[in-house]
Amino acid sequence: MPICELSGKKPLTKNKISHSNIKTKSRTLPNVQIKKFYSQSLKKHFRLKVAAATIRSIDKYGGFDYFLIRTKDINLTPPALKLKRQLQKIAQSSKKGKTNEIKKR
Repeated sequence: MPICELSGKKPLTKNKISHSNIKTKSRTLPNVQIKKFYSQSLKKHFRLKVAAATIRSIDKYGGFDYFLIRTKDINLTPPALKLKRQLQKIAQSSKKGKTNEIKKR
């Protein structure tokens, strides 16, 4: 079952309704691709299953790291959530380092 690891998009079930009002069940699958992303903070490549619409959103937000930090935890799969936690730790440690540099001056 194709599920986007970053946005949580999954297959939908719907009814196709004909002109004579006959209802037929159908499924629409998200356009999920296996894509390699580079995290500038972690300095690593990650391979994730991502929907095409999510790839466009990552470009819009300005990169993989920014998109992952702004995404809600509910939408993320466990591996993506683990990456988000690592990015948050690095962001917190860099903020602490900047405040110490300012105090030294």
